[in-house]
Amino acid sequence: MLYCLIRPLLFSLDPETAHELTIQGLARAHGGLLSLAAPKIAPCAPRTVMGLEFPNPVGLAAGLDKNGEAIDGLAALGFGFLEIGTTTPRPQPGNPKPRIFRLPQANALINRLGFNNLGVDHLIKNVQRAKYRGILGINIGKNFDTPIARAADDYLICWRKVYPHASYVTINISSPNTQNLRTLQGADALDALLAQLKAEQAKLADQHGKYVPLALKIAPDLETEQIQSIAELLMRHKIDGVIATNTTIGRAGVEGLPHAEESGGLSGAPLKEKSTAVIRALHQALDGALPIIGVGGILSGADAREKIDAGAQLVQIYTGMIYRGPDLVAEAVQALCTANHPIT
Repeated sequence: MLYCLIRPLLFSLDPETAHELTIQGLARAHGGLLSLAAPKIAPCAPRTVMGLEFPNPVGLAAGLDKNGEAIDGLAALGFGFLEIGTTTPRPQPGNPKPRIFRLPQANALINRLGFNNLGVDHLIKNVQRAKYRGILGINIGKNFDTPIARAADDYLICWRKVYPHASYVTINISSPNTQNLRTLQGADALDALLAQLKAEQAKLADQHGKYVPLALKIAPDLETEQIQSIAELLMRHKIDGVIATNTTIGRAGVEGLPHAEESGGLSGAPLKEKSTAVIRALHQALDGALPIIGVGGILSGADAREKIDAGAQLVQIYTGMIYRGPDLVAEAVQALCTANHPIT
């Protein structure tokens, strides 16, 4: 109810301004008051994924809180886990504005933000200040001006810095808004990158006395053969999880709408089927070797259930929150946790 009153005001603003105001509001709000205002979350049996115990299977996707500024406020909305970032070794402004576009007729967004963030050191300070002690994923990327041949250096810098502060870490090689980033999904490049990150994981586990799982976030714009190749590499390198999917460069479902031809990644309802198809193909290729976190186009509890039925163990939402607000979290948890819809 509260979000229904606030949404018209937010939608009257430029999308990026509305986003910044939302993060500022969540960062300043008292967790207890937010908990009272948030929808009631259905009881849910914890489930273990990547060796971590999740109180419910509905998480926040990376991108909403790039700098970890609103961790406590977001936690009060009932998520079972949060993922912050994408963060990079050095601060960077991202792409020129405007760079976020609403397509309300399709419950969709297009963004070309370009990993705008204040850098990994700033994010870590925010994590250290937060009171939240639940599952926290940290999503890492490369700086825009780091040559693609040196991309592993950036991922390793972030991996080492966030390791002590994260429940799990996600490698983002699938954003369409950093030039050539998606080439890292190619077999040879991905093989080399995963080998370096896994070797570093072993060293960091010894150094810090704990094992932090490593997940890979992939694009929805992959052919069947590419999905099979990625699955084989994930299994070969014993990666702990895979997040499917990032935004799409396709425009199916939004043709002819205002802003549909803007460059960037499309998210929201039009991404749902493409993301679910990737999850289904991954599930078949992996055959249970590692868990899948499903994201893309979840705007209802039924959409969340569809990701689970396709083979995901957990789900994440982002654009759905823009259009539905915190009610979507409660609805998705209820759809996945009630006695009539147990997760198998």
